[in-house]
Amino acid sequence: MANDWKKSARGLALKTLEEVFEEVAYSNIALNKNLKHSQLSDKDKGLVTEIVYGTVARKITLEWYLAHFIADRDKLEKWVYDLLMLSLYQLLYLDNVPAHAIVNDAVAIAKNRGNKKGAEKLVNAVLRRASTENLPSFDGIKRKNKCYSVTYSVPVWLVKKLSDQFGEERAVAIMESLFVRNKASLRVTDMAQKETIKTAFGLHDSELAPTALVADSGNFASTDYFKNGLITIQDESSQLVAPTLDLQGDEQVLDACAAPGGKTTHMASYLTTGKVTALDLYDHKLALIEENAERLHVADKISTKKLDATKVHEVFAADSFDKILVDAPCSGIGLIRRKPDIKYNKENQDFASLQKIQLEILESVCQTLRKGGIITYSTCTIFEEENFQVLQQFLETHPNFEQVQLSHTQEAIVKDGCLWITPEQYHTDGFFIGQIRRIL
Repeated sequence: MANDWKKSARGLALKTLEEVFEEVAYSNIALNKNLKHSQLSDKDKGLVTEIVYGTVARKITLEWYLAHFIADRDKLEKWVYDLLMLSLYQLLYLDNVPAHAIVNDAVAIAKNRGNKKGAEKLVNAVLRRASTENLPSFDGIKRKNKCYSVTYSVPVWLVKKLSDQFGEERAVAIMESLFVRNKASLRVTDMAQKETIKTAFGLHDSELAPTALVADSGNFASTDYFKNGLITIQDESSQLVAPTLDLQGDEQVLDACAAPGGKTTHMASYLTTGKVTALDLYDHKLALIEENAERLHVADKISTKKLDATKVHEVFAADSFDKILVDAPCSGIGLIRRKPDIKYNKENQDFASLQKIQLEILESVCQTLRKGGIITYSTCTIFEEENFQVLQQFLETHPNFEQVQLSHTQEAIVKDGCLWITPEQYHTDGFFIGQIRRIL
């Protein structure tokens, strides 16, 4: 059958990677969609997940190796090249998978999938060589940034940017950390149940967030604790945001960029008579916020509205809100461990345009904040253009605002009164949190 190749674990991995590399789909979305419709066992689904994320994470490295075996990549059909990449990833990085099984499966897929004769012969020849010959060393790459790029599969422009901002040593530590498997991180919604949940799953406390429990891995969304709203999936760094607003229970709160609702529901959990107004541009994302609010039993504290965050001042009157969260649209560089395709889909020039949007949102929402009210500004990126510089530029043009100095027990994440977490520190998402107060 023409589509039989899609039914195997490696075939499904190929289908997913084609969507990521050729159709620029998000790796997590493409993977979840394809796994949902597959008939694979849990073990094979785990293999698909490992192959997809591993191949995406190591893409530049794998391309460099393949260049030593393939004279002209452009002459290959794209799916053949993708098949070689995912197979080479397994040969190099999955020690518990026999090489012959990897090669045989790849050849079978090529034979089944190919519209032209010879694809299976090429795949077999390249992979046999890769599995038996000594591979070239990165040490032969003379340009330092290029060497780091190939070693850590990070585009050269991003290597340079990390080195310029953090220094070479820390940049290398950040890049190395991106290969460490992402932890499972939960937010406990009822702290009275924290020890029970911790014991039930063999979890341990987060070093960053008191509401968080973490594990090396786990599928917690299928548990009764999740379905009943006692836990939700949320990164440790993200759980630091809501507490900075120091909610007393009766405030009117604006979440200007709310979807999917993790921080929205966290803020709502502190409210009694207060309310969170949650905004997003898209109906399906608003529906996701509402779904999460129902599951976490805070739907009565949240109202959703379809609105562009740069237009807030046109819809809401002055002094409408006591506190505002701007979890701003950003480059998402801090999420590379979980979403490795991000690093291939960004360019250096993206940061200036993002900064402009971030400032436009702050400019709009600040007009609806009451005197004495605070705005927490957060992003899931680690670069100054989207973080410190945004707050600095805002304060320079708004003398009626001042910075609020944030603190944390982990002093390593505090800089200039802001919380700034990079991925290598606690193996969390990279994250930034700053805060300003209206004084006039």
